[in-house]
Amino acid sequence: MTQPPAPFGVAPASRSALPKAATGIEGFDAVTFGGLPAGRPSLVCGAAGCGKTLFATTFLVNGATRYGEPGVFMSFEERAEDLVANVASLGYDLDGLIAGGQLAIDHVRVERSEIEETGEYDLEGLFIRLGFAVDSIGAKRIVLDTIETLFSGFTDEAVLRAELRRLFGWIKERGLTAIITGERGAGQLTRQGLEEYVSDCVVLLDNRVEDQITTRRLRVVKYRGSAHGTNEYPFLIDAEGISVLPVTSAELDYPVSEGVVATGIAGLDAMLGAGGFYRGSGILISGEAGTGKTMICASLIEAACARGERCMAFVFEESGEQIVRNARSIGLDLARHVESGLLRYEAARPSLFGLEMHLARMQRDIDRFRPDLVVVDPLSSLRGPDAELQATVLRMADLLKSRGITAVFTSLREDGELGRDGDIGVSSLMDAWIKLLNVEANGERSRTLYVIKARGMRHSNQVREFVMSENGLHLVDAYIGPAGVLTGTARVVREAEEAAQALRRQQENRRRQREAERRRRSLERQIDELRASLEAVGEEEAILLDEDERRETLLASERRDRAARRGGEG
Repeated sequence: MTQPPAPFGVAPASRSALPKAATGIEGFDAVTFGGLPAGRPSLVCGAAGCGKTLFATTFLVNGATRYGEPGVFMSFEERAEDLVANVASLGYDLDGLIAGGQLAIDHVRVERSEIEETGEYDLEGLFIRLGFAVDSIGAKRIVLDTIETLFSGFTDEAVLRAELRRLFGWIKERGLTAIITGERGAGQLTRQGLEEYVSDCVVLLDNRVEDQITTRRLRVVKYRGSAHGTNEYPFLIDAEGISVLPVTSAELDYPVSEGVVATGIAGLDAMLGAGGFYRGSGILISGEAGTGKTMICASLIEAACARGERCMAFVFEESGEQIVRNARSIGLDLARHVESGLLRYEAARPSLFGLEMHLARMQRDIDRFRPDLVVVDPLSSLRGPDAELQATVLRMADLLKSRGITAVFTSLREDGELGRDGDIGVSSLMDAWIKLLNVEANGERSRTLYVIKARGMRHSNQVREFVMSENGLHLVDAYIGPAGVLTGTARVVREAEEAAQALRRQQENRRRQREAERRRRSLERQIDELRASLEAVGEEEAILLDEDERRETLLASERRDRAARRGGEG
């Protein structure tokens, strides 16, 4: 059988080669590196109502249905019909297993008043009865529930110890993997205080109540011949059975991705240098009530489902149907993704479970649904001591990171802090932080958004106004001027004023251009007139020169003629 992964905090190299029988209980086989010791007795103890009988029944049912190992359930308190009815709500068909020869249930009635303790008293009759049930179906597993009832009439500790050793020895001789349940004693694990010493494996179940919230925890007290997780682990009992959360600390060795997932909001993608968030990163969206945290998550879900990715949302304040209805107001049809099976909402009040029960429930649902994107909305609804609250959030984040799942967390606080006193924060655990703020001015409220951090990528440091309408989510540039950041009507008014001023400047420029054109044309006309006058002067001057030349020529001709006449006379 393939060994399950090691729980956090326990080195895989420390696993033992001891033969083990898998219980099929989610998480428990990981904590014990394979299950309970095969062919040996194990003690499951705890106070009333902690889940001992259910644990043992699940061990038998899974053995018969998953691993081909028939089992015998010998009860000293509950009748067979009561046991069948009690586990039917979990989907366990004990009657069908009995009819198929995979399970045998035997109720042994023990009346304390009818028991007479003598030195010769022994459990030989029990061995015969139990051996017959085992042989009748070829059982490999047995459950004795509960052993205190069997020994309730004994006061001689020596006889009790001897018979316990005989019982456990008989189980080992037959090679049976056994669970023996026991009630929690005062100051010890069981009432008799002996069973834990002769058992090869001891599992302690605890059902504690803190601040009126129930938390179930499991601890492997001892396990002979095998390494095992030694811390307390939360476990969950609900309509789907029992599951254990094997997480106590987180190792920072998960893989990272270079892939980018778009948010579905064009303006937000533009603010992120990579065009979206890195796949598998943790994203915190914090802000006041009404700033749009849930609708941003809805947009992220819509974008992921449009890419064919599976999404799961754990919501603590609204039902899934209510979120789907509200998302229609911004043009998102999430109902079609719910119907197609790509989107699943898990809604529960924070007070329904303790912190670790919520975490156990989340892990089980995530492992079964295998989403690509998980939304937790909001973290600030969870209640508990500050240390447990921070540890739970850390486990949530690392649970998702270790599986390469993109995680989106919302928080009602402006600063991302969860602690009531403001000293426990989650922002440092996140890879990206989007902060939403309400800005009140001029009698109205506007939403603003900015990216506080986005690890591994450049991002805008600008404050953007965040608008929700029937056409979706949009980011618009906020006006930044001497008076600060203006949004809403103040931004519109200021933009209108600037547009009017720009128009006036354009009109003044055009007027100046027209005036300059008129002056240019006037000067050109003057230049043309002066040029014409200059040409006229030139022409007049040329005429005068020509007339002078003609006159000089005529005078010279006349002088020659006079000179010629004087010479002829002489």
